[in-house]
Amino acid sequence: MNKRIVIEVDANLKPLADAVERLIEDVIESTTANPGGRSVPYVETEKRFERRTADIERAAHAIALASLDVDVPRVSVGGKLYNRLGRSETSYFSAAGPVRLERCTYREAGVRNGKMIDPIALRIGATNSWLPKAAQAIAHMMQQGTAREAERTGELVGRLAFSASSFERVGHQVGALYREERADIEDLLIEELTLPDDAASISVSLDRVSVPMEEERKRPPGRPRKDAPKRSVVRQYRMAWCGTLTFHDKEGKGIETIRYGAMPKGDVDHLCGRIAADALKLREQRKDMKLVHLADGAADLWRLLEQHFPVDVFGDTNALVDFWHVIEKLSAAASILQGSETAADITKRWKKRLRYYGKAADEILVELQQSGKEDVRNGDSKPVHEAITYLQNHRSRMNYAAARKAGLPIGSGNVEATCKSLFAIRMKRAGSRWHEETGEDIVQLRALALSNRWDPAMELFAARQRTAVRAA
Repeated sequence: MNKRIVIEVDANLKPLADAVERLIEDVIESTTANPGGRSVPYVETEKRFERRTADIERAAHAIALASLDVDVPRVSVGGKLYNRLGRSETSYFSAAGPVRLERCTYREAGVRNGKMIDPIALRIGATNSWLPKAAQAIAHMMQQGTAREAERTGELVGRLAFSASSFERVGHQVGALYREERADIEDLLIEELTLPDDAASISVSLDRVSVPMEEERKRPPGRPRKDAPKRSVVRQYRMAWCGTLTFHDKEGKGIETIRYGAMPKGDVDHLCGRIAADALKLREQRKDMKLVHLADGAADLWRLLEQHFPVDVFGDTNALVDFWHVIEKLSAAASILQGSETAADITKRWKKRLRYYGKAADEILVELQQSGKEDVRNGDSKPVHEAITYLQNHRSRMNYAAARKAGLPIGSGNVEATCKSLFAIRMKRAGSRWHEETGEDIVQLRALALSNRWDPAMELFAARQRTAVRAA
C-alpha cells in the first residue's frame, strides 16, 4: 500500500490548496495511464501541467496581494491625504496571467475629481496593475524584439501569454518610467561598479548611426484630393548617437563595455555628460587609469569629446582617430599608387609603419603628396586627395606606435559594434519606423541589457516605484 502525505493549511488558503489538488490529480492521471510501450504525445501533458502550475501561481498571488490591501477610512501617501471610495474587483497581471481580487480604492481629499489610488499597486510598485517582475520581463522582451515576436515567445514558453498590444503598451510604460528615474539610477550603478582587477585603461568612443523615423509629410499647396489621407507620413533616416565606455587590459584588449545611446533628437550633450561623469567616477577608484578617446574622423564627434572631457578636469587624454578608418582611406589611395608594388603590398607596408613608427603618418603623407596622383579619379572620388586630407586633419591623433607601446587600444570597434547591436539589429528591421519618444524608451532599456546592467538597474528601478501607504 502506498504511503500517503496529508498537508494541513489554513482555511483562507483553500483556493491555493484546490489548485494544488488539481495539479496532483493531473499528475496521477498521467502516471496511471499505461500506453503499453507506445509513443506518447507528451507536449499535451506539458501544456496541461503549465496551466495547472499557472493556476497555483495565480492563487498564491491572489492571497499575497489581498494581504497588502489597506481598508481604513483615510490614508496618507507622500504627505497627501486620500479618502476611501469603496471596494471593487480588479485584475493584476502576473507572468502566469491575470489575478482577480477585491481591494479598496481612495481619492485625494479636498480635491474635486482628485487623483484615485490603489494601495496594493502603490505598495508593490506595479506598472498600471502589472506586477513588477512581469512588467520588467515584458520590457526586456521588447528591447530584444517586436511585440509580435514577444507575443509568440510567451505562447511557446507558457509564460507572459499576453497580446502583442499588451507587450507594446507595458514595454513602453516601463521604458518611460525608467527614463524619469534614469539619472539617479545610473549614478548609483556607476558608484557600485568595481573596476576589473586587470583593467589598465578606459576608452571613450562616440559614433552616429542612421535610424528610420516616421515624420509627417508636408501637404502640397492647394485643396487636397477627396481620397487624400487625413495624415500622411513619410519614412526618413535620421542620425542617432552611440557612445561607449570600455575597460581594457594592459595590452589594450577590451574587457567590459558600458553602452549609451540617444535618438536623433535626443540630448547628445546629456549623453556625453553622462559618459564623462561615469569615466571620472571610475578614475577615482584608480588614479593611474589612462584615458583614451577613439572615434572616426567626423569633426562633430571630436568637438563633443573635447568639450566634455576638458584638460583641467581629466588631464592630458590620448586622442586617436580609429586605426581602421585610416587604413580604409589609405587602402583606396594604394589602389591608385600601385606600380612595382601591388595595392595590397602598399597597404600592408603602411599599416606596419603606422603600428611601429611614431612619424609614420608624416612619412606616408609626404609619399602621397609626392606621388603626383592627387587628382586621379576613381569613379566620383579622388582617393589620394581624400587620404592626404584625412592625414592632414588628423595627424595629431595618429600616434599609434606610442599607444601600442603604452598598452592602449587603437581601434573604435566597440562603438562600431554598439551602433549595430544597440540600433541596427533592433530598430532597422524591414518596414520599421520610429517616433522619438517611443524609440528612446527602447534605446535606454536596450543599453542596460547590452551593458550587463539590467538586473541591478531593475532592482533600483523597482525600489523607486514602490510607495508606502499608511492609515491617516
